[in-house]
Amino acid sequence: MVLNLDAHFPRYEQFDPAVPVWCVTPGKGRTIHRFFDTSPFSPSGRYLGLTRLASDTRLPEPGDVAEVVIVDLQTGDESIVAQTRGADTQLGAQVQWGADDTQLFYNDVDTDTWRPFGVVMDARTGKSRRIGGVYMVSPDGKHAVSPCLRRMARTQAGYGVIVPPEHIPENHGAPEDDGVYVTDTATGEKRLLVSLAQVFEEAIPDEEKDEFAGGNFYTFHVKYTLQGDRIAAVVRWKPEESTPRMRHAIITMKTDGSDLHHAIPFPVWDARGHHPNWTPDGKRIMMNLTVDDTMRLVSAGYDGSNLGLMSRVLEGSGHPSLHPDGRHVVTDVYEHERLAFENGTAPIRLLDLHEDTETMLCRIRIRPEWAGPRKELRIDPHPAWDRSWRYVAFNACADGLRGVYVADLEALLG
Repeated sequence: MVLNLDAHFPRYEQFDPAVPVWCVTPGKGRTIHRFFDTSPFSPSGRYLGLTRLASDTRLPEPGDVAEVVIVDLQTGDESIVAQTRGADTQLGAQVQWGADDTQLFYNDVDTDTWRPFGVVMDARTGKSRRIGGVYMVSPDGKHAVSPCLRRMARTQAGYGVIVPPEHIPENHGAPEDDGVYVTDTATGEKRLLVSLAQVFEEAIPDEEKDEFAGGNFYTFHVKYTLQGDRIAAVVRWKPEESTPRMRHAIITMKTDGSDLHHAIPFPVWDARGHHPNWTPDGKRIMMNLTVDDTMRLVSAGYDGSNLGLMSRVLEGSGHPSLHPDGRHVVTDVYEHERLAFENGTAPIRLLDLHEDTETMLCRIRIRPEWAGPRKELRIDPHPAWDRSWRYVAFNACADGLRGVYVADLEALLG
């Protein structure tokens, strides 16, 4: 769908953007899209599915009510379609689309039991029903995969749901009752697909197992390929003492939990890296990784094979996503990273892997009025492609209000 965003939304024009950019949540504040590995654009490209946080001037508390928001990019209309107690500061309520424009997913929390649950809503009628927890929905909308949404807070705030501390389970070692979960969105039933005990036994070499005594395993990000045939999961090992530091790895599997592989082992990620993502062909994992003291983009096969640089020149940063042309990567920059500017602004970058060049799509403020004691309420742009691979949505706060922006890359992508 070709969008006439000028008809309804104000242009962002500070610092002379290289492409057209619009704020699609003007004057609202507290609004974010989910993450860089799912599209906030509906399958047709007409709608955006977003979360409006309960507050961005204090940390969230259990029971706080956030809003699920749909923006119609064709008419400029905005609708609050649901309220939820299942939002956290970085990924909101995991609002995302399924197979078509009618199938909208998000999370909520039962405040009687403090257990999270997913919701699938018909965006046309508003009718909804409960399902198991949602982190990422499969491309066909038939399944949702997730870590334990409560346990995520044990390793990092902002990505799961907010519940009272006494309702957050704690893992010990590599448990058999926690890991990667999958939900059948038709029946609503959730089951444990692969346990952390299985990951420990099958994916970690015997000669390395002793390194993980005195610590506990948790599942963090989980994500489908665009083909929906494989799942990747970030596994974290958190030491019981303050040192050594937390360690990370990536495992991959088929959607039935078989064919388990260690795509990015703990010793590789120990070089300091972040934000893995599937490549569009579903065969490789890409991420930022420190190589010779510089952050670079690397990729490896889903089975860990052929780990290598994607560019020997371009610097890695933020949340990178590869275009299906295999050439262009869109990414952002954390405020603390070297490529950010000193005044709280940062670039949205388009990298050309063939020419080893980059274009600053725009420079925009990402420093919020209040980020929280541990930056729980920082603004990560999380640039994400639409399904036509022409538009990119991202979070920012150009005018001080936390909002969502859309850039049109047609002129650069040809």
